[in-house]
Amino acid sequence: MNFNFLSPVSDLVLAHNELLSTQALGRKLKIHSAQLGIPDLDGVDIAIIGVLENRNDINYIGEEFQLNEIRKAFYSLFPGSWNTTVADLGDIHKGESVEDTYFAVKEAISILVQKKIIPVILGGSQDLTYANYRAYDDLIPMVNIVNVDAQFNLGDSSKPIKNNSFVGKIILDEPYNLFNYATIGYQTYFNSQEELDLMDSLYFESYRLGQVSHDITSVEPALRDANIVSIDLNAVKGSELGLNQRYSPNGLDGKEICAIARYAGISNKVSSFGIYEYKPSKDDEMTSLLIAQMLWYFIEGVNYRVLDDDFSDENSYQKFTTLIEEEDLVFYKSNKTGRWWIEIPFLSEVNNKLKRHTLLPCTHQDYTDACNNIIPERWYKAFQKNCV
Repeated sequence: MNFNFLSPVSDLVLAHNELLSTQALGRKLKIHSAQLGIPDLDGVDIAIIGVLENRNDINYIGEEFQLNEIRKAFYSLFPGSWNTTVADLGDIHKGESVEDTYFAVKEAISILVQKKIIPVILGGSQDLTYANYRAYDDLIPMVNIVNVDAQFNLGDSSKPIKNNSFVGKIILDEPYNLFNYATIGYQTYFNSQEELDLMDSLYFESYRLGQVSHDITSVEPALRDANIVSIDLNAVKGSELGLNQRYSPNGLDGKEICAIARYAGISNKVSSFGIYEYKPSKDDEMTSLLIAQMLWYFIEGVNYRVLDDDFSDENSYQKFTTLIEEEDLVFYKSNKTGRWWIEIPFLSEVNNKLKRHTLLPCTHQDYTDACNNIIPERWYKAFQKNCV
């Protein structure tokens, strides 16, 4: 396995780790060190990779950064009662060009996903999500992305890729593998009306900050259906972060962003997870600790994954049927977890892309709405994409 582009975890971090309690998380990780090299990945469930690339940040002025403080904060935490094995594979440094960095990120993610290891990317500017997406080109036919962000990041796809326009590149660059894109926590005043209209016309999902804060459980189905989850720290309100990181007085709070990370972890489909836009400063202890806790909650979620989406056994689920406008809506509820799905009808006469999406994650509220003759929005958008 060729990981020659990965540099080991800093000796300063490893020295700090040696001073921690033997029960601390850092003492239980498999760590890439200069002395021992890349650890054996047999039995590893999650692999952390830092990517020190930020040249496509629209505000880039040549500054360098490192992830040592995040690692110190993360290593210092105590694990839960987990059966999950985690490795820290060190960092991917900037290549001669940004495209070189993208290639290294793509190769690393592709190798890990094929080995059934979940890569966790610590960035770096969020355009690295594009490289994450391209890693799936030869893995699965259609990809679902969830972006936790104050902005849609659609941008002008005719211009060079930046951290505020990478989604436009994902949509328009070949090969066309994107099936669904969902943004969680967007703030309307940071997005143009043209972008809002484009999200609607493409039947992509979007969850406003107010909706997420009112009911955090409303975003769980979108995360359950995602392959890639990308979190922009700018989605978090400024008071939760260090001074250099503050972007907006409004945003998700610490509990909400950690809940989202846990929802991503418990999803059986999420196979890569990234946290981006980290800008360290002298007072970044709060930011580092929040990222560490987000990582902790993601791992906690992975540890408690339950295979509850196999509906071949009739004893494992309950089936409910409602009628709306002469259309049967069929719902499934897992007996193991209580989670809900809604069936998307297969249309043989159209170019159908939903063969593997015939069961769409939803909430109990969607079922309640259907009983009251209200078509669930997720079902409607998925159905419309099915007809394209």
